[in-house]
Amino acid sequence: MAQNTDSEQCSILVMASGNGSNFQALIDAVTSGQIPNSRITQLVVNRGKAYATKRAEANNIPWEYFNLISHGFQSKTDTDPAKLQQARENYDAALAKKILASDQRPDLIVLAGWMYIFGEHFLDPITAEGIRVINLHPALPGKYDGVNAIERAYEDFKAGRLEGNKTGIMVHYVIKQVDRGEPLMTREIEIQQGEELEQLKERIHENEHQLIVEATAKVVREIMAAKSQ
Repeated sequence: MAQNTDSEQCSILVMASGNGSNFQALIDAVTSGQIPNSRITQLVVNRGKAYATKRAEANNIPWEYFNLISHGFQSKTDTDPAKLQQARENYDAALAKKILASDQRPDLIVLAGWMYIFGEHFLDPITAEGIRVINLHPALPGKYDGVNAIERAYEDFKAGRLEGNKTGIMVHYVIKQVDRGEPLMTREIEIQQGEELEQLKERIHENEHQLIVEATAKVVREIMAAKSQ
């Protein structure tokens, strides 16, 4: 049977920083065809001990470690805000250039537990080339932007400040404003009375695995429809 050509497949680059359980969900969904007409061409990690790399190796997916400090963009001792900002801009630009120069240039970038905020020096050149960038975030649109979203929602729940006792998750397009891009899919999750934080995290992660697959499949279908025109 003839292999699909690039025009018949959506090339996906995944970025992760840790365990990579959402990366694994994407791998499984591509393999099963739940994410159709697609292949994961590369994993990029920004933490040297990210277990996601083991998942990549087990599935014959190339991976690369690219870090702000280890690759010389920022010194551990830098405290000057201007230098720190310049370092991030240089890192963003270098990573964008690396991706665009690759023989495996992606159609879609999925941030699956990527613990780093991209600025315009990454997003502008990537999106200018028509590459879509989506992110998974464990909160609903406009709620708990940034880090520790689950913990902050849980604290509000315990304090009686969480409306309807509901938090949630979303997959959204990535823009310069943190977690404020257009939502692709959302899912509400009600926090249960007596539930501990770790129990909530486990339930949220289970839902994340489903939502990131569904949202990625949706975007892939849109990309492939555009390719066929």
